[in-house]
Amino acid sequence: MTDLSQPAADIHTEAQPEATPASVAPPLWLLAELTYRCPLHCAFCYNPVDYTNHNRELSTEQWLGVLREARALGAAQLGFSGGEPLMRDDLEVLVGEARKLGFYTNLITSGVGLTDKRLGDLKAAGLDHIQLSFQDSTQELNDFLSSTRTFDLKQRVAASIKQHGFPMVLNCVLHRYNLPHVDKIIDMALAMGAEYLELANTQYYGWAHHNQAQLMPTREQLEEAEAVVERYRRTHGDRCKIFFVVPDYFERRPKRCMNGWGAVFLGVAPDGAALPCHAARALPGLVLPNVKDMPLREIWYESDAFNRFRGLQWMKEPCRSCDEKENDLGGCRCQAYLLTGDAANADPVCDKSPLHEKVVDVTRLAAAAHEPREQPIMFRNDANSRKLTGAHAPQNKVQKTAHDEPNDNGHTRG
Repeated sequence: MTDLSQPAADIHTEAQPEATPASVAPPLWLLAELTYRCPLHCAFCYNPVDYTNHNRELSTEQWLGVLREARALGAAQLGFSGGEPLMRDDLEVLVGEARKLGFYTNLITSGVGLTDKRLGDLKAAGLDHIQLSFQDSTQELNDFLSSTRTFDLKQRVAASIKQHGFPMVLNCVLHRYNLPHVDKIIDMALAMGAEYLELANTQYYGWAHHNQAQLMPTREQLEEAEAVVERYRRTHGDRCKIFFVVPDYFERRPKRCMNGWGAVFLGVAPDGAALPCHAARALPGLVLPNVKDMPLREIWYESDAFNRFRGLQWMKEPCRSCDEKENDLGGCRCQAYLLTGDAANADPVCDKSPLHEKVVDVTRLAAAAHEPREQPIMFRNDANSRKLTGAHAPQNKVQKTAHDEPNDNGHTRG
């Protein structure tokens, strides 16, 4: 999801951040999740499985207000995401405002709906960069994993993106099914002229967590794929920069999630909930502030949600006394909750965690299975979201708003 093509020094800097509390830096990266609507049904989508409970989208004016407040805070990089952001017919308006404010803008898209006309309009509005997703290098697997027939469309869109002069990141989420095709995925990216290829191994949140047994690869698959990537880097590194993100479960130390909770990243969900990380809705008891009720500056600096795991003071043992805690900041809070039941525990990916065996068990099970478990994949769609929501109680709270009613500009789910 990160923008991989723009050096920080090239980001527009007309706006200056407001005065801020000395102990907390301003956000640098704003992710605007414009909608949870999406024409694809990917089994590894990071959107919450109960997204149908959060379907009242911010209006155009409300999103414009978010962009202005975030830029005033100091945010410089802006990703338009979802769902599929092209489902919003005001995307060009938002891109145009972002350009005026001085953001470096990135459209994160499946390509569905990205016509030549919209590409031209987005170019005129000032969009800087596009990240296009594929599910695989083959039509069969691409269309299976997204539960759509979109492979040919994506190929046409990739060509149109280049014709309009956009820098392009090709993104492919990796897992048990497509890791053996890494060489072909790289060849596809090279043929399409992608400047960057992000091979992002599945991180197990949202729908991917529900489908973990079907998607989890073996260590051998990962090592073979990584060797392929290294070979291509040596031979084609000047044509396409390749990023290979290893899934946490196969590491001995956790990553510094989002570069620190409340340190760099600020997400805003379609309904206005402010997110310290993509998956924060999974955490029980975390009251998410809403941009409809609270200024963004107050959300960033003063809300409990953004301060809950900020810094080091929240840590329990073994993190509290660990001499490596400033390197990884305890790892991922959502992963800690999903695997241990307590978001304040050490990320069990760390082999210093007393609960590290939970991660080992998951990878051991993947290694023992020659085929994914027989349980069918649960594809992301409204019917499955409602089914899962009915089967599980809501996991967290969002601050209520007096303005929580359908928008009058048509930007509500059908």
